[in-house]
Amino acid sequence: MVPERLKPVLELVQPIADRFEAAGKRLYLVGGTVRDAIAGRPGGVETGAVDIDLTTDALPDEIEDLVRPLASAIWTQGKRFGTIGAMVSERRFEVTTHRAEAYDPDSRKPDVRFGDDIAADLSRRDFTVNAMALEVPGLEMIDPFGGLDDLAARRLCTPLDPRTSFSDDPLRMMRAARFLAGYELTPDEALVAAVAEMHERLAIVSAERIRDELDKLLVLPEPAAALWFLVRTGLAAEFLPELPALELEQDPIHRHKDVLAHTVAVVEKTSPDKVLRLAALFHDVGKPKTRAVGPAGVSFHHHDVVGARMARERMKALRYPTIEIEDVSKLVELHLRFHTYKMGWTDSAVRRYAHDAGPLLEKLNELTRCDCTTRNAARAKALGQRMDELEERLAELRQREELDALRPEIDGVEVMDALGLPPGRDVGAALDFLMKIRLEQGLIGKDEALRRVREWWTARRSGGT
Repeated sequence: MVPERLKPVLELVQPIADRFEAAGKRLYLVGGTVRDAIAGRPGGVETGAVDIDLTTDALPDEIEDLVRPLASAIWTQGKRFGTIGAMVSERRFEVTTHRAEAYDPDSRKPDVRFGDDIAADLSRRDFTVNAMALEVPGLEMIDPFGGLDDLAARRLCTPLDPRTSFSDDPLRMMRAARFLAGYELTPDEALVAAVAEMHERLAIVSAERIRDELDKLLVLPEPAAALWFLVRTGLAAEFLPELPALELEQDPIHRHKDVLAHTVAVVEKTSPDKVLRLAALFHDVGKPKTRAVGPAGVSFHHHDVVGARMARERMKALRYPTIEIEDVSKLVELHLRFHTYKMGWTDSAVRRYAHDAGPLLEKLNELTRCDCTTRNAARAKALGQRMDELEERLAELRQREELDALRPEIDGVEVMDALGLPPGRDVGAALDFLMKIRLEQGLIGKDEALRRVREWWTARRSGGT
Protein backbone atom coordinates (compact mmCIF):
# COMPACT_ATOMS: atom_id res chain seq x y z
CA MET A 1 0.00 0.00 0.00
CA VAL A 2 1.37 3.41 -0.99
CA PRO A 3 1.67 5.83 1.96
CA GLU A 4 -0.84 8.66 1.72
CA ARG A 5 2.00 11.18 1.99
CA LEU A 6 3.51 9.91 -1.28
CA LYS A 7 0.42 10.39 -3.41
CA PRO A 8 1.00 14.09 -4.23
CA VAL A 9 4.60 13.30 -5.16
CA LEU A 10 3.52 10.38 -7.35
CA GLU A 11 1.15 12.68 -9.22
CA LEU A 12 4.05 15.02 -9.95
CA VAL A 13 6.28 12.13 -11.04
CA GLN A 14 3.65 10.47 -13.26
CA PRO A 15 4.41 12.38 -16.52
CA ILE A 16 8.14 11.61 -16.18
CA ALA A 17 7.45 7.98 -15.26
CA ASP A 18 5.21 7.54 -18.31
CA ARG A 19 7.94 8.76 -20.66
CA PHE A 20 10.57 6.46 -19.14
CA GLU A 21 8.19 3.49 -19.28
CA ALA A 22 7.37 4.20 -22.93
CA ALA A 23 11.10 4.26 -23.68
CA GLY A 24 11.62 0.90 -21.96
CA LYS A 25 13.54 2.43 -19.06
CA ARG A 26 12.95 1.81 -15.38
CA LEU A 27 12.51 4.67 -12.94
CA TYR A 28 12.47 4.70 -9.12
CA LEU A 29 11.76 7.19 -6.36
CA VAL A 30 14.62 7.05 -3.85
CA GLY A 31 16.14 8.79 -0.86
CA GLY A 32 14.43 10.93 1.71
CA THR A 33 11.16 11.07 -0.22
CA VAL A 34 10.58 7.35 0.32
CA ARG A 35 12.09 7.18 3.81
CA ASP A 36 10.12 10.08 5.27
CA ALA A 37 6.86 8.94 3.70
CA ILE A 38 7.25 5.49 5.27
CA ALA A 39 8.27 6.99 8.62
CA GLY A 40 5.28 9.34 8.52
CA ARG A 41 7.54 12.36 8.96
CA PRO A 42 6.92 15.78 7.41
CA GLY A 43 9.51 16.45 4.75
CA GLY A 44 10.51 19.17 2.34
CA VAL A 45 9.39 17.30 -0.77
CA GLU A 46 5.73 18.16 -0.27
CA THR A 47 6.47 21.87 0.07
CA GLY A 48 9.09 22.05 -2.66
CA ALA A 49 11.90 22.77 -0.18
CA VAL A 50 13.93 19.83 -1.49
CA ASP A 51 14.31 18.09 -4.83
CA ILE A 52 12.48 14.91 -5.75
CA ASP A 53 15.16 12.26 -6.31
CA LEU A 54 14.83 9.52 -8.90
CA THR A 55 17.19 6.85 -10.19
CA THR A 56 17.06 4.97 -13.48
CA ASP A 57 18.85 2.51 -15.74
CA ALA A 58 18.84 5.17 -18.48
CA LEU A 59 22.18 6.82 -19.21
CA PRO A 60 22.62 10.59 -18.68
CA ASP A 61 22.10 11.50 -22.36
CA GLU A 62 18.92 9.41 -22.41
CA ILE A 63 17.67 11.03 -19.21
CA GLU A 64 18.17 14.47 -20.69
CA ASP A 65 16.32 13.52 -23.90
CA LEU A 66 13.41 12.03 -21.96
CA VAL A 67 12.83 14.90 -19.49
CA ARG A 68 13.57 17.85 -21.77
CA PRO A 69 10.11 17.93 -23.44
CA LEU A 70 8.49 18.17 -19.99
CA ALA A 71 10.91 20.61 -18.40
CA SER A 72 10.85 24.37 -18.17
CA ALA A 73 14.55 24.26 -17.25
CA ILE A 74 17.37 21.68 -17.33
CA TRP A 75 20.58 21.52 -15.27
CA THR A 76 23.46 19.43 -16.52
CA GLN A 77 26.23 20.39 -14.07
CA GLY A 78 26.10 16.92 -12.52
CA LYS A 79 25.88 15.06 -15.82
CA ARG A 80 29.36 13.54 -15.58
CA PHE A 81 28.24 12.01 -12.28
CA GLY A 82 25.06 10.73 -13.93
CA THR A 83 22.63 13.40 -12.66
CA ILE A 84 20.29 15.58 -14.69
CA GLY A 85 18.28 18.26 -12.90
CA ALA A 86 14.97 19.45 -14.28
CA MET A 87 12.13 21.80 -13.38
CA VAL A 88 8.85 20.05 -14.19
CA SER A 89 5.47 21.49 -13.19
CA GLU A 90 7.29 24.06 -11.05
CA ARG A 91 9.08 21.36 -9.03
CA ARG A 92 12.75 20.41 -9.08
CA PHE A 93 13.69 16.84 -9.92
CA GLU A 94 17.05 15.12 -9.96
CA VAL A 95 17.26 11.98 -12.07
CA THR A 96 20.44 9.91 -11.73
CA THR A 97 21.70 6.87 -13.58
CA HIS A 98 22.17 3.79 -11.39
CA ARG A 99 25.72 3.90 -10.20
CA ALA A 100 28.38 2.46 -7.98
CA GLU A 101 30.79 5.02 -6.67
CA ALA A 102 33.91 4.61 -4.56
CA TYR A 103 36.58 6.98 -3.32
CA ASP A 104 40.20 6.42 -4.09
CA PRO A 105 41.91 6.14 -0.67
CA ASP A 106 43.81 9.38 -1.30
CA SER A 107 41.23 11.30 -3.31
CA ARG A 108 38.28 13.54 -2.46
CA LYS A 109 36.51 12.86 -5.74
CA PRO A 110 34.36 9.79 -6.45
CA ASP A 111 35.16 7.36 -9.25
CA VAL A 112 31.71 7.05 -10.84
CA ARG A 113 30.67 3.98 -12.75
CA PHE A 114 27.19 3.67 -14.23
CA GLY A 115 25.11 0.50 -13.99
CA ASP A 116 21.71 -0.93 -14.79
CA ASP A 117 20.85 -2.72 -11.55
CA ILE A 118 18.76 -1.01 -8.86
CA ALA A 119 19.99 -3.34 -6.11
CA ALA A 120 23.62 -2.53 -6.89
CA ASP A 121 22.77 1.17 -6.87
CA LEU A 122 21.05 0.89 -3.49
CA SER A 123 23.98 -1.06 -2.05
CA ARG A 124 26.21 1.99 -2.51
CA ARG A 125 23.93 4.27 -0.49
CA ASP A 126 24.79 5.38 3.01
CA PHE A 127 22.27 3.61 5.27
CA THR A 128 19.66 0.90 4.89
CA VAL A 129 16.88 3.38 5.72
CA ASN A 130 17.98 5.34 2.64
CA ALA A 131 18.51 2.23 0.49
CA MET A 132 14.85 1.76 -0.42
CA ALA A 133 13.24 2.58 -3.74
CA LEU A 134 9.72 2.74 -5.12
CA GLU A 135 9.38 1.86 -8.79
CA VAL A 136 7.20 4.23 -10.80
CA PRO A 137 4.73 3.88 -12.28
CA GLY A 138 4.55 0.25 -11.10
CA LEU A 139 4.72 1.15 -7.36
CA GLU A 140 6.80 -1.90 -6.41
CA MET A 141 8.85 -1.37 -3.25
CA ILE A 142 12.51 -2.35 -3.64
CA ASP A 143 14.15 -3.03 -0.27
CA PRO A 144 17.03 -5.48 -0.67
CA PHE A 145 18.81 -4.51 2.57
CA GLY A 146 15.97 -4.45 5.08
CA GLY A 147 15.53 -0.72 5.37
CA LEU A 148 11.86 -1.09 6.29
CA ASP A 149 12.69 -3.37 9.20
CA ASP A 150 15.53 -1.13 10.38
CA LEU A 151 13.30 1.93 10.25
CA ALA A 152 10.63 0.14 12.26
CA ALA A 153 13.20 -1.13 14.79
CA ARG A 154 14.99 2.26 14.89
CA ARG A 155 18.31 0.77 13.82
CA LEU A 156 21.02 2.61 11.91
CA CYS A 157 22.93 0.21 9.66
CA THR A 158 24.80 0.39 6.35
CA PRO A 159 23.76 -1.74 3.34
CA LEU A 160 27.29 -3.12 2.96
CA ASP A 161 29.97 -3.64 5.57
CA PRO A 162 30.28 -0.22 7.24
CA ARG A 163 33.99 -0.06 6.43
CA THR A 164 33.13 -0.34 2.76
CA SER A 165 30.37 2.25 2.98
CA PHE A 166 32.54 4.73 4.89
CA SER A 167 35.48 4.15 2.61
CA ASP A 168 33.26 5.05 -0.36
CA ASP A 169 32.46 8.41 1.25
CA PRO A 170 33.93 9.19 4.69
CA LEU A 171 31.43 12.01 5.19
CA ARG A 172 28.88 9.26 5.84
CA MET A 173 30.43 8.88 9.27
CA MET A 174 29.27 12.40 10.14
CA ARG A 175 25.94 11.75 8.46
CA ALA A 176 25.48 8.78 10.79
CA ALA A 177 25.56 11.19 13.71
CA ARG A 178 22.85 13.31 12.11
CA PHE A 179 20.61 10.35 11.30
CA LEU A 180 20.82 8.70 14.71
CA ALA A 181 19.81 11.98 16.37
CA GLY A 182 17.32 13.16 13.76
CA TYR A 183 15.45 9.85 13.53
CA GLU A 184 16.12 8.59 17.07
CA LEU A 185 17.96 5.55 15.76
CA THR A 186 20.37 3.29 17.61
CA PRO A 187 23.59 2.74 15.65
CA ASP A 188 24.62 -0.82 14.89
CA GLU A 189 27.68 -1.92 16.91
CA ALA A 190 29.63 -2.64 13.73
CA LEU A 191 28.86 0.88 12.47
CA VAL A 192 30.16 2.49 15.67
CA ALA A 193 33.29 0.33 15.61
CA ALA A 194 33.95 1.26 11.97
CA VAL A 195 33.70 5.00 12.69
CA ALA A 196 36.02 4.69 15.69
CA GLU A 197 38.49 2.81 13.51
CA MET A 198 38.22 4.98 10.38
CA HIS A 199 37.60 8.53 11.62
CA GLU A 200 40.94 9.72 10.24
CA ARG A 201 39.56 9.07 6.74
CA LEU A 202 37.52 12.24 7.16
CA ALA A 203 40.71 14.12 6.26
CA ILE A 204 40.07 13.51 2.54
CA VAL A 205 36.67 15.25 2.69
CA SER A 206 36.57 18.93 1.78
CA ALA A 207 36.02 21.51 4.50
CA GLU A 208 32.91 22.75 2.70
CA ARG A 209 31.20 19.33 2.79
CA ILE A 210 32.09 18.88 6.47
CA ARG A 211 30.73 22.35 7.25
CA ASP A 212 27.46 21.67 5.46
CA GLU A 213 26.98 18.38 7.31
CA LEU A 214 27.74 20.05 10.65
CA ASP A 215 25.15 22.72 9.90
CA LYS A 216 22.47 20.11 9.18
CA LEU A 217 23.33 18.30 12.40
CA LEU A 218 23.26 21.41 14.56
CA VAL A 219 19.77 22.52 13.53
CA LEU A 220 18.16 19.20 14.44
CA PRO A 221 15.47 19.58 17.11
CA GLU A 222 17.61 17.53 19.54
CA PRO A 223 21.26 17.34 18.40
CA ALA A 224 22.79 16.10 21.67
CA ALA A 225 23.05 12.45 20.66
CA ALA A 226 24.78 13.46 17.43
CA LEU A 227 27.35 15.60 19.24
CA TRP A 228 28.15 12.83 21.71
CA PHE A 229 28.57 10.38 18.81
CA LEU A 230 31.04 12.75 17.13
CA VAL A 231 33.11 12.99 20.30
CA ARG A 232 32.93 9.36 21.42
CA THR A 233 33.97 7.94 18.04
CA GLY A 234 36.84 10.40 17.54
CA LEU A 235 35.21 12.12 14.58
CA ALA A 236 35.02 15.53 16.25
CA ALA A 237 38.79 15.55 16.74
CA GLU A 238 39.22 15.49 12.96
CA PHE A 239 37.41 18.75 12.21
CA LEU A 240 36.51 20.35 15.56
CA PRO A 241 39.19 19.36 18.10
CA GLU A 242 38.10 22.16 20.43
CA LEU A 243 34.97 20.13 21.26
CA PRO A 244 36.49 16.95 22.76
CA ALA A 245 39.07 19.15 24.52
CA LEU A 246 36.25 20.50 26.69
CA GLU A 247 35.72 17.09 28.28
CA LEU A 248 38.93 17.46 30.26
CA GLU A 249 37.96 20.72 31.95
CA GLN A 250 36.09 20.51 35.26
CA ASP A 251 33.36 23.14 35.51
CA PRO A 252 32.40 23.84 39.13
CA ILE A 253 30.10 26.70 38.18
CA HIS A 254 27.58 24.68 36.17
CA ARG A 255 28.08 21.48 38.18
CA HIS A 256 28.45 19.30 35.11
CA LYS A 257 31.21 16.74 35.22
CA ASP A 258 32.92 18.71 32.46
CA VAL A 259 32.49 21.69 30.16
CA LEU A 260 31.62 19.41 27.25
CA ALA A 261 28.47 18.15 28.99
CA HIS A 262 27.52 21.76 29.71
CA THR A 263 28.17 22.77 26.09
CA VAL A 264 26.02 19.97 24.69
CA ALA A 265 23.25 20.94 27.09
CA VAL A 266 23.39 24.59 26.00
CA VAL A 267 23.31 23.65 22.29
CA GLU A 268 20.24 21.51 22.87
CA LYS A 269 18.44 24.25 24.86
CA THR A 270 18.82 26.91 22.17
CA SER A 271 16.45 27.36 19.24
CA PRO A 272 17.45 25.48 16.07
CA ASP A 273 18.95 28.57 14.44
CA LYS A 274 22.31 27.90 12.79
CA VAL A 275 24.17 30.98 14.04
CA LEU A 276 22.77 30.62 17.55
CA ARG A 277 23.59 26.90 17.70
CA LEU A 278 27.14 27.55 16.45
CA ALA A 279 27.58 30.21 19.13
CA ALA A 280 26.35 27.75 21.75
CA LEU A 281 28.78 25.14 20.43
CA PHE A 282 31.74 27.54 20.62
CA HIS A 283 30.80 29.66 23.63
CA ASP A 284 33.13 27.91 26.08
CA VAL A 285 35.92 26.68 23.79
CA GLY A 286 38.27 29.21 25.40
CA LYS A 287 38.07 27.52 28.79
CA PRO A 288 40.89 24.97 28.33
CA LYS A 289 43.35 27.74 27.47
CA THR A 290 42.25 30.00 30.33
CA ARG A 291 41.79 27.41 33.07
CA ALA A 292 43.47 28.40 36.34
CA VAL A 293 43.32 27.03 39.87
CA GLY A 294 43.37 29.50 42.75
CA PRO A 295 42.21 29.82 46.36
CA ALA A 296 38.60 30.08 45.18
CA GLY A 297 38.90 27.00 42.95
CA VAL A 298 38.90 26.69 39.17
CA SER A 299 38.46 29.84 37.06
CA PHE A 300 38.34 30.62 33.35
CA HIS A 301 39.00 34.35 33.20
CA HIS A 302 38.67 35.93 29.74
CA HIS A 303 37.54 32.68 28.16
CA ASP A 304 34.94 34.72 26.27
CA VAL A 305 37.59 36.75 24.43
CA VAL A 306 39.87 33.76 23.86
CA GLY A 307 36.90 31.66 22.76
CA ALA A 308 35.77 34.27 20.24
CA ARG A 309 39.20 34.17 18.61
CA MET A 310 39.22 30.36 18.57
CA ALA A 311 35.72 30.25 17.09
CA ARG A 312 36.76 32.64 14.35
CA GLU A 313 39.81 30.55 13.46
CA ARG A 314 37.92 27.26 13.39
CA MET A 315 35.06 28.65 11.33
CA LYS A 316 37.54 30.08 8.82
CA ALA A 317 39.12 26.63 8.52
CA LEU A 318 35.67 25.19 7.82
CA ARG A 319 35.09 27.86 5.15
CA TYR A 320 32.12 29.57 6.75
CA PRO A 321 30.90 32.83 5.19
CA THR A 322 32.49 35.91 6.73
CA ILE A 323 29.20 37.28 8.05
CA GLU A 324 28.50 34.04 9.95
CA ILE A 325 32.03 34.00 11.37
CA GLU A 326 31.63 37.56 12.63
CA ASP A 327 28.18 36.92 14.10
CA VAL A 328 29.19 33.76 15.93
CA SER A 329 32.45 35.20 17.27
CA LYS A 330 30.62 38.31 18.50
CA LEU A 331 28.05 36.19 20.36
CA VAL A 332 30.85 34.17 21.95
CA GLU A 333 32.67 37.34 22.98
CA LEU A 334 29.53 38.89 24.48
CA HIS A 335 28.01 35.82 26.12
CA LEU A 336 29.24 36.82 29.60
CA ARG A 337 28.37 40.52 29.32
CA PHE A 338 25.06 40.06 31.13
CA HIS A 339 26.87 38.74 34.22
CA THR A 340 28.92 41.94 34.64
CA TYR A 341 25.81 43.84 35.72
CA LYS A 342 25.16 42.14 39.03
CA MET A 343 24.34 45.38 40.85
CA GLY A 344 21.47 46.40 38.59
CA TRP A 345 21.03 47.95 35.21
CA THR A 346 21.47 51.65 34.51
CA ASP A 347 20.06 53.11 31.30
CA SER A 348 23.63 53.59 30.10
CA ALA A 349 24.48 49.92 30.70
CA VAL A 350 21.37 48.78 28.85
CA ARG A 351 22.17 51.04 25.88
CA ARG A 352 25.74 49.77 25.66
CA TYR A 353 24.59 46.16 25.86
CA ALA A 354 22.08 46.70 23.06
CA HIS A 355 24.53 48.73 20.98
CA ASP A 356 27.31 46.14 21.23
CA ALA A 357 24.96 43.27 20.38
CA GLY A 358 23.32 45.15 17.50
CA PRO A 359 21.08 42.90 15.38
CA LEU A 360 22.25 39.89 17.41
CA LEU A 361 20.54 41.13 20.58
CA GLU A 362 17.76 38.53 20.68
CA LYS A 363 20.19 35.71 19.94
CA LEU A 364 22.54 36.98 22.66
CA ASN A 365 19.72 37.07 25.20
CA GLU A 366 18.68 33.54 24.32
CA LEU A 367 22.25 32.27 24.50
CA THR A 368 22.63 33.92 27.91
CA ARG A 369 19.46 32.28 29.20
CA CYS A 370 20.42 28.87 27.83
CA ASP A 371 23.94 29.14 29.26
CA CYS A 372 22.38 28.67 32.68
CA THR A 373 22.33 24.89 33.12
CA THR A 374 22.95 24.88 36.87
CA ARG A 375 21.06 22.37 39.02
CA ASN A 376 20.86 24.98 41.76
CA ALA A 377 17.20 25.97 41.47
CA ALA A 378 17.59 29.19 43.44
CA ARG A 379 20.50 30.36 41.31
CA ALA A 380 18.70 29.47 38.09
CA LYS A 381 15.61 31.37 39.24
CA ALA A 382 17.69 34.42 40.16
CA LEU A 383 19.43 34.46 36.78
CA GLY A 384 16.10 34.12 35.00
CA GLN A 385 14.61 37.02 36.95
CA ARG A 386 17.60 39.22 36.13
CA MET A 387 17.25 38.43 32.43
CA ASP A 388 13.52 39.17 32.63
CA GLU A 389 14.38 42.55 34.17
CA LEU A 390 16.92 43.27 31.44
CA GLU A 391 14.47 42.46 28.68
CA GLU A 392 11.85 44.68 30.30
CA ARG A 393 14.39 47.53 30.42
CA LEU A 394 15.31 46.93 26.78
CA ALA A 395 11.63 47.10 25.82
CA GLU A 396 11.18 50.37 27.73
CA LEU A 397 14.22 52.01 26.17
CA ARG A 398 13.31 50.69 22.73
CA GLN A 399 9.95 52.38 22.96
CA ARG A 400 11.42 55.60 24.32
CA GLU A 401 14.66 55.98 22.40
CA GLU A 402 14.58 53.98 19.16
CA LEU A 403 17.03 51.57 20.75
CA ASP A 404 17.25 49.34 17.67
CA ALA A 405 18.93 52.15 15.71
CA LEU A 406 21.24 53.73 18.25
CA ARG A 407 23.20 56.55 16.64
CA PRO A 408 24.22 60.14 17.42
CA GLU A 409 21.40 62.65 17.23
CA ILE A 410 23.18 64.56 14.47
CA ASP A 411 24.77 62.96 11.45
CA GLY A 412 28.08 63.51 9.66
CA VAL A 413 26.72 66.18 7.32
CA GLU A 414 25.38 68.19 10.26
CA VAL A 415 28.74 67.81 12.04
CA MET A 416 30.61 69.12 8.97
CA ASP A 417 28.21 72.07 8.67
CA ALA A 418 28.45 72.93 12.37
CA LEU A 419 32.25 72.69 12.53
CA GLY A 420 33.14 73.79 9.00
CA LEU A 421 34.94 70.49 8.33
CA PRO A 422 35.51 68.47 5.16
CA PRO A 423 34.94 64.68 5.25
CA GLY A 424 37.71 62.97 7.20
CA ARG A 425 38.93 61.60 10.52
CA ASP A 426 37.88 64.66 12.51
CA VAL A 427 34.26 64.07 11.52
CA GLY A 428 34.56 60.44 12.62
CA ALA A 429 36.05 61.51 15.95
CA ALA A 430 33.20 63.97 16.46
CA LEU A 431 30.63 61.26 15.77
CA ASP A 432 32.39 58.93 18.23
CA PHE A 433 32.20 61.68 20.85
CA LEU A 434 28.49 62.13 20.19
CA MET A 435 27.91 58.38 20.29
CA LYS A 436 29.42 58.18 23.76
CA ILE A 437 26.99 60.84 24.90
CA ARG A 438 24.11 58.95 23.28
CA LEU A 439 25.04 55.75 25.09
CA GLU A 440 25.71 57.36 28.45
CA GLN A 441 22.92 59.94 28.58
CA GLY A 442 20.36 58.93 25.99
CA LEU A 443 18.54 61.58 23.95
CA ILE A 444 19.67 65.14 24.73
CA GLY A 445 18.15 66.94 21.72
CA LYS A 446 19.79 68.19 18.52
CA ASP A 447 20.48 71.69 19.81
CA GLU A 448 22.30 70.37 22.86
CA ALA A 449 24.20 67.86 20.72
CA LEU A 450 25.36 70.68 18.42
CA ARG A 451 26.38 72.81 21.40
CA ARG A 452 28.42 70.01 22.91
CA VAL A 453 30.17 69.01 19.70
CA ARG A 454 31.19 72.66 19.09
CA GLU A 455 32.50 72.82 22.64
CA TRP A 456 34.36 69.53 22.11
CA TRP A 457 35.86 70.78 18.85
CA THR A 458 37.04 74.03 20.43
CA ALA A 459 38.72 72.09 23.22
CA ARG A 460 40.25 69.63 20.77
CA ARG A 461 41.74 72.41 18.63
CA SER A 462 43.21 74.06 21.68
CA GLY A 463 44.73 70.80 22.82
CA GLY A 464 42.27 70.27 25.65
CA THR A 465 41.24 66.77 24.49
